Amino acid sequence: MTIDKWKTQLRKGAAELVVLALLGRQPSSGVALLKRVEAFAAIGLSGGALYPLLNRLEREGKIAGEWQPREVGRPEKAYSLTVDGQAWLTAMQAERNSFDAELKQILEGDA
Repeated sequence: MTIDKWKTQLRKGAAELVVLALLGRQPSSGVALLKRVEAFAAIGLSGGALYPLLNRLEREGKIAGEWQPREVGRPEKAYSLTVDGQAWLTAMQAERNSFDAELKQILEGDA
């Protein structure tokens, strides 16, 4: 395995948490989400990965999409967290915190 393949796996594992966390702060369209994530190069979330993820999260009931008219052009879909999505995000954050704490112990030689 190369470092690039490893980074891809790391990013895939974080993508759902990233999207839910951003939508938990502010409802957003897919395009706006991509723009917000671009500031975080290490996250590396592309449109090719984002839109299938949004579709899956919507099917699972974790987010809700609503078509919004725009002044110019086609309407765009705005996504927001559902109650189930917020509960899932909270559970994911707790697991991430636990994972991070144990990983830190191992990496710093405390284990």
